Amino acid sequence: MESLEKFQKLKEIDDEILKLQKFEEREKVSLSDAVNALKQRKHNILENLEPWDRVYLARHPERPHAIDFINNIIDDFTEFSGDRLFSDDQALITGFGYIKKKPVCILGNEKGRGTEDKIKRNFGMAHPEGYRKAHRILKLADKFKTPVITFVDTPGAYPGIDAEKRGQAVAIAENLKLLFKINVPVIVVVIGEGGSGGALAIGIGDYVIMLENAIYSVISPEGCASILWRDAKYAKEAAENLKITSFDLKKINVIDEILEEPEDGLVLSNSSILYGKLRKILISKIAELEKNENLISKRIEKFSKMGYFK
Repeated sequence: MESLEKFQKLKEIDDEILKLQKFEEREKVSLSDAVNALKQRKHNILENLEPWDRVYLARHPERPHAIDFINNIIDDFTEFSGDRLFSDDQALITGFGYIKKKPVCILGNEKGRGTEDKIKRNFGMAHPEGYRKAHRILKLADKFKTPVITFVDTPGAYPGIDAEKRGQAVAIAENLKLLFKINVPVIVVVIGEGGSGGALAIGIGDYVIMLENAIYSVISPEGCASILWRDAKYAKEAAENLKITSFDLKKINVIDEILEEPEDGLVLSNSSILYGKLRKILISKIAELEKNENLISKRIEKFSKMGYFK
């Protein structure tokens, strides 16, 4: 069954459960056996999701974006704009706020919603000025000893000629270098797509959290298929071989924690539980990391170990 068919089937099951529950309430009868059977069918489908299914979920248009996490987790957020060199790239949100009265620095890839907003946000693909803006804010965070939280959700950095002319690769490289040098806690949360260097530019941290149905990879499945098979139609096979799911990446220690997503709806339309869980984790981890006197050396050691196998 293809991904779209699976999720259409899940939607049908959800609708049927809702109908039965309304009938129970209206007629004062119990249909618990039928409801439980439908819930079990849904659970069985969710338990057997393939990597390509999770790609579908990570890209779902109704999935929460960085701006949703910021609005629901961070208090009194103030956005900072511009790289002081070229322009303000709205594909990358930066600023400062509070979490439980603790000042924090925020970076987040934002894809936008609706045609106009998506164009303004460049579908979450940052230009060099976006990464230079992030670089400027990270230096402020280091100066004022403010913990950093990043929300990763991008197909990758913008690959256009203009971006290359303005130093896309250098801008990303400078961010990688800086993230290994700042002496404040850095917590990374992969909330949707973690695509290539565009994601890694704000993805170096002391603790990396990944949502259950997010993906994180050096290249998109379609891009990988175009290179290896010379045909994007093999994207499903590429997704399986790239090991892009949270479960695959946890096994090889690329990430530190998987944040379970609610099973009540695959588009995460009701995400209050998710926001609450993440907020608690962030508060706990910031407090823990601030006690560590060797943040930089441990961060370097953490990433240096990746890719090493006996």
